[in-house]
Amino acid sequence: MFKINHAVLHVFDFVSCVNVFSEDELDLTNKNVKSYVMRIARHALGGMDNRRGEFFSDSGFAAELSAYFKGERDFVDLSVQVAQFMSEELGRMENPSACDLLVVDFEDQEKPPAMPPLADDATEEEIAATTAAAEAAAYNARSEHYFGLLLLESKPAFMHEVGRGEDGATRNNIERHHAILPNPSQKIASFALVNARTMAVQFVDKPRQIAGEERWLIPDGLLQCSNEASSKELFDTTMGLVEEVAEEFGVNSAVAMGRAKAYLAENADDSDEVPFDEFVDEVFDDEGPRRRFEQAAADEQLGGRVHMERDVAKRVSRNHKIVTDTGIVLTFPAEYSHNTELIEFKSAPNGLIQIELKNIGSIENR
Repeated sequence: MFKINHAVLHVFDFVSCVNVFSEDELDLTNKNVKSYVMRIARHALGGMDNRRGEFFSDSGFAAELSAYFKGERDFVDLSVQVAQFMSEELGRMENPSACDLLVVDFEDQEKPPAMPPLADDATEEEIAATTAAAEAAAYNARSEHYFGLLLLESKPAFMHEVGRGEDGATRNNIERHHAILPNPSQKIASFALVNARTMAVQFVDKPRQIAGEERWLIPDGLLQCSNEASSKELFDTTMGLVEEVAEEFGVNSAVAMGRAKAYLAENADDSDEVPFDEFVDEVFDDEGPRRRFEQAAADEQLGGRVHMERDVAKRVSRNHKIVTDTGIVLTFPAEYSHNTELIEFKSAPNGLIQIELKNIGSIENR
């Protein structure tokens, strides 16, 4: 369940140098407004490119936000404070992009698991136990509360305009509008989301030239937090190390990477952190490549565990795709890498690779 508690929009106009800071929240009873804000926030929350950060101990914004979560700060007042800082900093750029600032307070609750089916001859005790377990699971479904700020860069677009000519006749014209908000399905170039329970930060931003100095405006200027790699970047780095080590030790890289993805997909529900000692045991059969991978991970400063959001792990690890030098493209569920009854990779005496697909009941042309 996704719930918008508060939302407000502030307008930055760097052409006229007149910014409009809203004194009231958006009308969430308007279905179009609520739908737009909800889709924008949900899209940002589920991004694979979201970087992570932790507030520094002397972060002024963390103190203000903590006061807000405790009910000691007004939502609109805090949003105006954020808007003033952002507009002043962006205004110091040589050619700032036209944009609006959307500030939103929202909650995201996991969908509780469905109640397992009951046998036709289930006893009253079994029905009661199953129902109680389902109710407990629904009650314990994780609900997270977020404070988000999103820079919505305006883009010019052509639109029709209805008017009248000099003789009073109706005339339809084409005009260029310079304040078109991004589509809800588009990636937002700069935003930050803060978890109310953990105060963990996730954000997307880019370096900007502000007053002649290159800066990360959101993590360095506003939030004052660390700037750590995204789950997608960590995933790509980890998969790259798996492939390098596999090739170095003569291990089939398709099998190794398939096993790596399968491990991530299977363990995504347990924790947002992947322990490398368990990971390498599943990926490589021999001690040599295991030790080499651990050393390579240490060289990349990945540490003993790598943080990876569950949704990202599931999304990028579900399938594995390979392309042969003969032009054959093969995509299969990563978990099949462990099952030689369905797919098997063999090394032929001449050094070539054989791929055998097994126990296929039917084939569809796509």
